[in-house]
Amino acid sequence: MTAAELLARLHELVAVHPAPQRLVVALSGGRDSTVLLHALATSAAAPRVPLAAVHVNHGLQPAAAAWEQRCAATAATFGVPFESHRVSVARGSRDGREAAARTARYALFRQLLAPGDWLLTAHHAGDQAETLLMNLMRGSGVAGLAGIGEWQPFGHAHRVRPLLACPPGGIAAYARSHGLDWVEDPSNADRAFDRNYLRHEVVPRLLARWPAAVESMARSAVLAGEARTLLEVLADSDLAAAGEPARLSLAVLANWSAARQRNLLRHACRVAGLPPPPSRQLEQIASHVLPARDDASPLVSWAGACARRYRGHLYLLPASGAATVAPGVLLTPAAELPLGAGQGVLSLERDTQGIDPALAAAGLRIAYRQGGEALKPAGRAGTHKLKKLLQEDGVVPWMRARIPLLYAGERLVAVADRWLAADCCRRQGFAVRWRGHAPLY
Repeated sequence: MTAAELLARLHELVAVHPAPQRLVVALSGGRDSTVLLHALATSAAAPRVPLAAVHVNHGLQPAAAAWEQRCAATAATFGVPFESHRVSVARGSRDGREAAARTARYALFRQLLAPGDWLLTAHHAGDQAETLLMNLMRGSGVAGLAGIGEWQPFGHAHRVRPLLACPPGGIAAYARSHGLDWVEDPSNADRAFDRNYLRHEVVPRLLARWPAAVESMARSAVLAGEARTLLEVLADSDLAAAGEPARLSLAVLANWSAARQRNLLRHACRVAGLPPPPSRQLEQIASHVLPARDDASPLVSWAGACARRYRGHLYLLPASGAATVAPGVLLTPAAELPLGAGQGVLSLERDTQGIDPALAAAGLRIAYRQGGEALKPAGRAGTHKLKKLLQEDGVVPWMRARIPLLYAGERLVAVADRWLAADCCRRQGFAVRWRGHAPLY
């Protein structure tokens, strides 16, 4: 690898993606990130945008403070602005600790990056090969076989891996030819970690038999990435035909093969911000939920989400228990009130007609159905049982107990943003806004 090759790849990425406003190198202090920073800082062909280096101190090694100082010195030598931040990582199992460190690190970067920033990490073809092998051992599909992406949205910034096509030997040769110094993390030699076991035990044996194995796996990841992109394009089209991510038409789904249905379900969950269903749950949805009778209410659950069928639609929902808010919490015009996973946020906003301002100013207590509730809705004659109103309105059964009720003392003032009690309604009052909740219909 040469600086010219790296910078040529960066320029190719800039040509097809929104141009960076700043390049931010994630500087661990190891060989790969030191090489990446050196190439960007010392070449006249580097993109003409501000360059910075950021180090994250996880505090997991006795030498963590010394590494932080070493990174500061490296950045200063290269003339690059530098900052370091410390994060707290829970000390659990080895693999759990590594995952927690990665989560904390990227959460910090999301906070630090500005719109238009590119976060550059030094993942290379060897890392890609290890990721591919790990995903094979997990039984991953096309998405897992695509491995690490070269360019990805990252909050309001982007995460870019310009060394991804570079073999580790090329990076090592660059470091030697430029006399670079770096720190060695002793945990990288610990074969108890799955990735280290692959790096030190498996990959060398593959290379002994197939010297181009790393490059070949990197090419396979690129091809799998192309296949993944095509599947996402198909899923986008199917989602537009089937409805919305959390509410899919069973009649439309019935026209497609099982593989196409699974592709859409995974995609719909991603779009809805839900964890994708594992293979077993996907099979249960196909065999128990989709072909169920119209009057059945089958449920398939997995960690963080569930799938339900009701009146011709498949619902993909966040898993949540009973809808509750802390006792004594009042909704006032001054604030929004989060209600929990899948329950959205409540607020009061001025409108031409709404809740009596005096009642709103005093604060409205939030509760949920207990049974027997009734009110006279504004614009309708007579008093109606809430149970009957919900049934007539066609609200899905599992949401009927999760619709927030607003009380002034013991008087029911409003049923979320669905109905307002006539005797509490005033001109220039406060309308209830309930946003971000799971589908009601």
